[in-house]
Amino acid sequence: MHITFEELRKIKHSLPTGSINKIAEELQLEEQTVRNFFGAKKYEDGKIVGKHIQPGPNGGYVEIEDSAILESARRIIQTNKAVASEN
Repeated sequence: MHITFEELRKIKHSLPTGSINKIAEELQLEEQTVRNFFGAKKYEDGKIVGKHIQPGPNGGYVEIEDSAILESARRIIQTNKAVASEN
């Protein structure tokens, strides 16, 4: 799967507070591993995630090997939008 780095960061910034923890618990990962997926580079406290960034427009292109974190983030955003529209 490919996504721009800019789009990946936009998804991260669209997550409600506490989502990193929720994703980490759901996927049984360390919180820092989830943060690293979205662009952090603190590998001593979290694992390197299956992604590779190629130079290009919009921060470059990110090749994602395992989209589980991304899918979980998108699900949280959609759920949050649905709840907000009900209120």
